Amino acid sequence: MPDLSGKTAFVTAGATGIGFACAEGIAKAGGRVMICARREDTLREAAARIGANADWVTCDVTDDASVDAAVEATAKRFGALDLAVNCAGVGSAGPIAAMKTAEFQRVLDTNLTGAFRCLRAEARLMQARGGGSIVNVSSIAGALTHPWMSAYCVSKAGLDMLTRCAADELGAQQIRVNSVLPGVTRTPLAAALTEVPVSREEYLSLMPISRIGEPEDVARLVIFLLSDEASWITGQLIPVDGGHTIRKGPNLVPLFERFIPRE
Repeated sequence: MPDLSGKTAFVTAGATGIGFACAEGIAKAGGRVMICARREDTLREAAARIGANADWVTCDVTDDASVDAAVEATAKRFGALDLAVNCAGVGSAGPIAAMKTAEFQRVLDTNLTGAFRCLRAEARLMQARGGGSIVNVSSIAGALTHPWMSAYCVSKAGLDMLTRCAADELGAQQIRVNSVLPGVTRTPLAAALTEVPVSREEYLSLMPISRIGEPEDVARLVIFLLSDEASWITGQLIPVDGGHTIRKGPNLVPLFERFIPRE
């Protein structure tokens, strides 16, 4: 396992799913970690599960002041900020012709602009520190079309370009920025995709390594990218998806039609 001893990390959506797996992995690798999300109860429980190397702070990534305060709290609590994992995200489904502008904007404000808010605050502290590593948790949906998931796909495609732009700009300050692109993974957010047979079988049919991903599958790649073992890797968009991205995107309309009838 990579060694993160002496490093401090900030992880959004760190109480559940991929975010929790990343935070737990950071602590196991010797790092200290501040997890954030909107709900205090889940944060408190998650930090206790991770152990003494973890603390928590509430944060809403759609609010500038909340993000800035949470990142500053991390540096105040642990003395510095070296690493960050931007994992907060929301989903959405529906045909483009019927989608409300407000719904499209809601998804982008969390998945893309929320990650920008976090990255901006993280980069400011890392510049003062003399460097760092940031990993954005994107999705294969940023690279492959998913019918009825246009807002989500666009948000993740934008996040991947933000990753590349940030890596180019911040490299001179020794700040590395990379994206991981999970395939379908067993998390609370993706429960319908992994548990409903029509969607699960669609995903499995498109993967050379045909199984549902676990949060730990993604976290292992994230921990590597955060570590000094990846010190010459930046600006990369790396799928962890059982090979899904060498094929094509899923057709999830049969799943979504159960909840959102065609107009």
